[in-house]
This record gives sequence, C-alpha cells and structure tokens, in this order.
Amino acid sequence: MNAKISGIASYVPDDILDNEMLSKMVDTNDEWITTRVGVKERRILREEGKGSGHLGIMAVRKLMDDCHISPDDVDLLICATSNPDYRFPSTASVIAQGCGLEKAYAYDIQAACAGFIVTMQAARAYIQSGLYKKIIVVCAEKMSSMTDYEDRATCPLFGDAAAAVLVEPTDEPVGVVDGDFHVDGTGLPHLLMKAGGSVKPATAQTVADREHFVYQEGRAVYKHAVRDMLSASQTVMERNSLDVSQIDWFVPHQANLRIIEAIADRLKIDSEKVLVNIQHYGNTSAASIPLCLDEYKHRLHKGDKIVMTAFGAGFTWGAMYLIWAFDTPAGK
Repeated sequence: MNAKISGIASYVPDDILDNEMLSKMVDTNDEWITTRVGVKERRILREEGKGSGHLGIMAVRKLMDDCHISPDDVDLLICATSNPDYRFPSTASVIAQGCGLEKAYAYDIQAACAGFIVTMQAARAYIQSGLYKKIIVVCAEKMSSMTDYEDRATCPLFGDAAAAVLVEPTDEPVGVVDGDFHVDGTGLPHLLMKAGGSVKPATAQTVADREHFVYQEGRAVYKHAVRDMLSASQTVMERNSLDVSQIDWFVPHQANLRIIEAIADRLKIDSEKVLVNIQHYGNTSAASIPLCLDEYKHRLHKGDKIVMTAFGAGFTWGAMYLIWAFDTPAGK
C-alpha cells in the first residue's frame, strides 16, 4: 500500500502587490528585486479579520469540489503553516470547521518552508499504516502578516497563498516513493521571528522594536539552502537509482530564483524540467511547492517522476521523490 496525491487545488487572494507598488512603500525598485530574488508580484490578503485559515478554507473547498468528495469522506486534515490564525486553537481546526469536516480529526504541523513535504511524509505514514484513507494536506500562509514593509531586504520576498492535496491509498506504482529530512537547530539565529513566543512574549517594547516580523540573515540562509536542498535531492535520487535524465520534473521551494537556479545548475538538470512560479507569487512558505504543482498540473501526467525539495527556518529541510498519480482533465 502506498500514498498517492489524487487531487490538488490552490487559492490566492485577488489583491496584487507588484514591484512598482512596493517601490513606493520602501527604498527599492523593480530591477533590484528582479535581479536578486526573481519576484515581480505577490498576492496579499487584505480583508480585515481573515488570516491563513481563510486561505486554507478556500483551497480545501475547491479541492473537495474538484475531487467530488463530501466533508464526511475526509478522515484527517493536516495543516502546515508558520502563520497560524491564533497561538491556539490550531488553524487546522479553523479550516475543518469552515469546510464542514465534522468527522475528521485535524491538527497543525510547523516545519516552516519545508511544511508541505514534511506533512506529506506524515500523511504517507498514516496511509501506509491503514489508520486513515482520505487525508487532506493543506498549506496555508498569510506571509504578509509577518512581513516588515519597512525592511527592503525581506519585504519583496513574501506573498500569501494556500494549496491543498488529497492523499489516498493505492496499490499502483505511483505516489510517494521516498523522503529525506533533516533539522539543524544551529540555524535559529539566522531565520526567525524574535518575539511573540514563550521565550520573548509580546510587549510594547518588542512591538516598537519591530521584533514580530521575519528576521533573516540572507547570506547564511542562501548558503545553507543551496547546499542542503541539493544534498537532500541527491540523497533521494541515489537511494532510488534515479538519474537526472529520468526526472520529469524538479519542484524546489520557491524562495529565491537565484537559489533555484544554483541548485538546478549543480544538479545539471534541464531548466525546462524545473517548475518555477516565484515571479507571480513570491515566497509563500509551505504553500509554495503545492501552489507550483497546481499551476503546472496540466503538464503533469500519470507516471511522471518528480523530485521536490525545500528549506526553511530551524533550519529544517528535505527532499521527496514522488510519482504523479493522475492526468488533469481538460478544463480543470
């Protein structure tokens, strides 16, 4: 028994924040942003009182509609997010309630930008154990909620989005084949939100010091991201006797176009096989890989060999080898 993705859907807000608009908010310009990170525009959820849970609800509703499943069919929903609606309860519980999943259990996973592949590994284990048969993995990230629009180094990077997949059992030779995952806590000072947790609770001073936004040391993160995503990808390829020429699609976390190009170059993989949509959405953290898969789903065919890799705060990173399980019908 294996775990396969049998459906995929995504949701992005309507409001667009492009580089020209951003240049009026902070000292930057389109050329600087495009050259360094490859982002042209990003989507922003501006509606008052709506957070990552709203994005997730919209993606999951579309997924269930596309897959023709009712709320009662779903056994489990796992939400990967670094931007929960609340410290508690879980954003997964908000999404489950908003989608009418009265019979499903739901919980969150925090694996930063590696959230999708880490959550897929968990879903795979549940499927293989026989504990659950229909699992929704949803990645929902209102990244604008933790973006400092006075910091020219980080504010061009991030956008808001959600994406969801349906994971089910199969006895066909498709689905998740292998995953390689790592964590290194020494990465803490290089990428974090400094305040708001139990170590440094929110105070008037932490707010004044702007410590409730993403803090990133770009050079350190770039170096580790390239090295570690490359290494994890090579590991799953070697373990499965998978040559670069046999990979149909390579789907890296959409953090920075320069990082993506550096990894692809070191892997010596054809650029046409590398799926990229960072120019339209920016870094949507855990949602970036499934958002990219959904955008390109009409190019994916049953049996396609896909390697996905991601790197995030922690540091936490990994790679997953997946064989695509379906063809997307025309018009969907």
